[in-house]
Amino acid sequence: MEHRAPLITPVLIAGCIIIMTGFAIRASFGVFQIPIAEEFGWLRSDFSLAIAIQNLAWGIGQPIFGAIAEKIGDRKAIIIGAVMYAAGLLLSAGATTPLAHQLYEVLVGFGIAGTGFGVILAVVGRAASDENRSMALAVATAAGSAGQVFGAPLAEYLLTFMTWQMTFVAFAGLIMSTLLVLPMMRSPAQASKAELEESMGTILIRAFKDPSYTLIFLGFFSCGYQLAFITAHFPALVTEMCGPIDQGGILAGMGISTTSALGAVAISLIGLANIGGTLAAGWAGKRYSKKYLLAGIYTARTIVAAAFILTPITPGTVILFSVAMGSLWLATVPLTSGLVAHLYGLRYMGTLYGIIFFSHQLGSFLGVWLGGALYDIYGTYTHVWWVGVGVGAFSAIVHLPIRERRVTPQVA
Repeated sequence: MEHRAPLITPVLIAGCIIIMTGFAIRASFGVFQIPIAEEFGWLRSDFSLAIAIQNLAWGIGQPIFGAIAEKIGDRKAIIIGAVMYAAGLLLSAGATTPLAHQLYEVLVGFGIAGTGFGVILAVVGRAASDENRSMALAVATAAGSAGQVFGAPLAEYLLTFMTWQMTFVAFAGLIMSTLLVLPMMRSPAQASKAELEESMGTILIRAFKDPSYTLIFLGFFSCGYQLAFITAHFPALVTEMCGPIDQGGILAGMGISTTSALGAVAISLIGLANIGGTLAAGWAGKRYSKKYLLAGIYTARTIVAAAFILTPITPGTVILFSVAMGSLWLATVPLTSGLVAHLYGLRYMGTLYGIIFFSHQLGSFLGVWLGGALYDIYGTYTHVWWVGVGVGAFSAIVHLPIRERRVTPQVA
């Protein structure tokens, strides 16, 4: 009787817990846009720049933490990341100027890098069997969405009886608690003999010379732009641009009586819908061409985003958009990381995916910062939304020429 390797392993469970917690906190930052701006009388772009810097630091830190994990160990990299994450939150809780927030968000960004996709997916990918790898990466990615489901509503709830400063302190304790599962993060280095004999420099040069790696890098930019803009600004957009909620309707009956509450719930709905979307992407990634799946996802995102901004914004369209965009939200991550592992092997997957992810975070920086800057100029998010539609269409196109044939390293 053929033995089948299990999909659910201690490594996968621990990875899911760490990613879920880290993403719950990260996804909540949009909820703090208005409370912090109103307390200090800041422009919308001031705190937006802090979130944008967080995303950029995350992108810079991702390949660094990937290399740290591959040199000194995955668990040590995660510990460093969690400590930096908590320190950034604690310092932010005491910040009273835009510059202080912006500086401390560098620590938060590096903390997210150390506890996020780059490190965790590399561990999960190495621990999974060939037959389970695509689905294991999808499950770990979906855990990020599960965190998003409760992150923004949890922040909104905590703000009803504590200050935003104390909420940051509580979140710092929450991220440190994830270190309790580290003993489960023991991953065998599943790599071929040829991969183990290749140096990091050799594999990086091989990837940089490959046009497909460049196309993956460019294509991931729009994913970061769209996700970060929506996470940081969609609650505020819904609060200010959405039509009134019918006080006798279903939403009011569920306790959602204000557009502010609807904005937080929208982020939660995106995360909830994405659990199914990401798992579906993992299933499809094992059976179909990853590049065509990615092109299809970016095309669908472009259509959904354009349709939303071209119609009047109502509670109904907010919910429909959240579910539609959510089903496409992080579906790109298991496909992109799986494509990197397929093309270049598992030995330095953390570093290679980390470099690709830097493009994602460049997009994130631009989406968050541009969202605040153009809002201050025009008083609306419409202009920056259309930029997102354009970069989504660009990503759909650049994935098409990617060659999915793996170049096998030669043993000396």
